[in-house]
Amino acid sequence: MSVATTATATVSYRTAGPTAPATGTAAGTAPAAAPALVMVHGTGFGAEGTFGHLVEHFSADRKVVLPDFAGCGETVDDGRELTPELLAEQIVAVIEAEGGEPVDLVGFSLGAVVAATVAAYRPDLVRRLVLTAGWARPDHPYLATHMTTWAGLADDPVAFGRFGTLTAFSPEFMTVLGPEALSGIIAGNRPTEGALRHIDLNLRADLRPLLPRITAETLVIGCTKDGTVPFALTRELADAVPGARFEALESGHVVVYEQPEAFVALVAGFTA
Repeated sequence: MSVATTATATVSYRTAGPTAPATGTAAGTAPAAAPALVMVHGTGFGAEGTFGHLVEHFSADRKVVLPDFAGCGETVDDGRELTPELLAEQIVAVIEAEGGEPVDLVGFSLGAVVAATVAAYRPDLVRRLVLTAGWARPDHPYLATHMTTWAGLADDPVAFGRFGTLTAFSPEFMTVLGPEALSGIIAGNRPTEGALRHIDLNLRADLRPLLPRITAETLVIGCTKDGTVPFALTRELADAVPGARFEALESGHVVVYEQPEAFVALVAGFTA
């Protein structure tokens, strides 16, 4: 594991894939190395739990960077109230620690909020941007009710895990998972201090003033069966980013597990 620092946090991250620029394959040639792929996780679960199973699909010919922002993994901070800007600073610190060259930035759920904030404030660091199952505003009745209900279950860890799991996956995928796998996911979905800080941020994060500032080529991925972030809210996010392309996948919220092949294909194709 590596670390990067900000004024308020020590950010833990790992990398996979090539660590040096590609060498030339013919006399006088030196192909440019592909930009690093930085993958930003969502609420409660860190980068490894969100994207770890997908790394091998991207790391053969490019560096993949998996940072944990405050509230997850080994990252530590001063415990202050989280904001999109504060978490964006942590991702920027990781990008700069890895050389400060423009990257392809992929965000999932709350990670999409954070990634969009990075792209708005630091366009020099983002070549292409992928926002998955994200949102632009916190005042949508469904999103606000979902997050309020989830936070209200903090004193009942089992109910907290059941609710989070119930809204993370489509009914069809839950059936495919089966009882044993489902029980394991519920058991791992706990009301940690970090998860509760993330949910609190989900109830406040408003990107509407920032989205018009994004200049990176942007792909927004919406999930048609999303029980956490309404599909229409992700569509609204795409409409607010200048020139963004929108793609829909038939999936519940956690598309990285429900439709991993389709997700990888979209990301790989867009960042090729």
